[in-house]
Amino acid sequence: MNGTVREVTPEVDAEAVLAGAQFIDTFRVEIGAATVNAREACTRMVLHGPRWIDALTRLRNILVTPFGLKKSGEGAPAPGGLIGLFPVLSETPERLVAGFDDSHLDFRIVVEVAGEAVLRHVTLTTLVRTNNLLGRTYLALITPFHKLVARSMMGRLAEPAR
Repeated sequence: MNGTVREVTPEVDAEAVLAGAQFIDTFRVEIGAATVNAREACTRMVLHGPRWIDALTRLRNILVTPFGLKKSGEGAPAPGGLIGLFPVLSETPERLVAGFDDSHLDFRIVVEVAGEAVLRHVTLTTLVRTNNLLGRTYLALITPFHKLVARSMMGRLAEPAR
C-alpha cells in the first residue's frame, strides 16, 4: 500500500517524549525504496505541504493573539533550529523530535523513518499535554483539523520529491 496514509497504534515512549501527554496519535505512510532521513521527511511534510495548511496556520495565529498564546515559531531558540514553525528538540537520521511548551498546552511531534530496501515507511506521532481549560478547549477544537493536516502532510511523502 505504497502512498496510503494510515492511522496506526503509537509506538513511541510517550513518557520519555512528553510526560503526562493526554493526546497521542500516529500516522504512517509507506515510501517504498525512497532514501530519506527524519529531517528530510519532516522538511518535506512541513515546508512543502498543501497551501491550505499555511492558510489554517495564519488563521490560528490571528485567533490565538488575544489569548496571549505563542504564535507559530515563537519562543526560545531550539537546539536543532526550526523546520517551518517547529523547533527541533532532538534528532538522529532515523528520528526527529520537535515541539514547544506554551501556557495552554505542550506538544511534540516525532518523525521516524524505518524499514529496509523497498519496505521503508515514515511515521508521524503527535503528543499533547494540556495545562489548563484553555488548552483542553483548544485541543478539542483543533483535533479534527489536526488529523486532516497530518494525513495531508504525510501524503506529500508518497509523492515524488519536488
